Amino acid sequence: MLMGRYEEFDRSTLQLGTLSDRGSDLNADSVLALRVSPRSTSANEPLRAVATAVEEARQQERPVVLMIGGHPIKLGLSRFLIDLMEREFISLLATNGAGLIHDFELAAYGGTSEDVAKWIKFGLWKETGRLNEVVSEAACRDEGFGEGLGRYIEEHKLPHRDISIAAAGWRCGVPVTCHISIGSDIVHGYPNCDGAALGKVSHTDFLIFARQIQNLEGGVFLNIGSAVTGPEVYLKALSMARNVARQKGETITDFTTAVFDVVDLPENWQDGPGPRPQGDGASVGQTHPLYYYRPWKTILCRTVADGSRRWIQTS
Repeated sequence: MLMGRYEEFDRSTLQLGTLSDRGSDLNADSVLALRVSPRSTSANEPLRAVATAVEEARQQERPVVLMIGGHPIKLGLSRFLIDLMEREFISLLATNGAGLIHDFELAAYGGTSEDVAKWIKFGLWKETGRLNEVVSEAACRDEGFGEGLGRYIEEHKLPHRDISIAAAGWRCGVPVTCHISIGSDIVHGYPNCDGAALGKVSHTDFLIFARQIQNLEGGVFLNIGSAVTGPEVYLKALSMARNVARQKGETITDFTTAVFDVVDLPENWQDGPGPRPQGDGASVGQTHPLYYYRPWKTILCRTVADGSRRWIQTS
């Protein structure tokens, strides 16, 4: 058997703990309930503009693509995301590997999110490793990660499937896609992790995501709390979609983007960061840390610089 020249980590030497020993920062009974009477947004003009764009897009049967990091789930917002799917306000929900790990742990065991500072000395949990088996099964069926997990949660009737975004996507026929970076999630180091299967299901999800972006003209792209994965996956998918559109003499330029994050942008954020030094019309230059903040540069400026109806940043 041919092998590489370098030594690899021996995964068989790992010891896995149990979730009962770990504990969870978020439990199923702490997941927030839907508000009966939502708070007024009359004072938040950007948010009202986003809501209007979403409503118009869906009325015209255009896609609303929502990309999230893991924190909306960790903060107990799953029911709100599920409500958006059930009411057909979003047409695809995308996340990273952490997002589906939290979703699976909540659905299967009623708790998720560890104390990283405490468990960095150990940090591997046997029950979470079931997710690798789900990935292998999904790969065999040529499914994406999100579809395979949603199917698994529903078919196995996991006890808290009512608060699972993957299960909701499976029930509603709304794609839930997962865009992983191998090595960034704890399950990637487990002995039962099949890297080929993991890559296959995530690549399938990327192609599902890119197919939605092909229809983004007149639609909406929302990015919530994803500083790297969201902007980069969106950028590559949009490049692919515009490549095909151009061959047909079409464009993808009339759509709305919005970023929801805690990063404060300059007042003239619409001007965007520039390669030039600060000044000369640029909000910041390459010497400023904000220049490298992808949600601003990619989602709010560069990809909508040639005609989109509006681009909105809201914290």
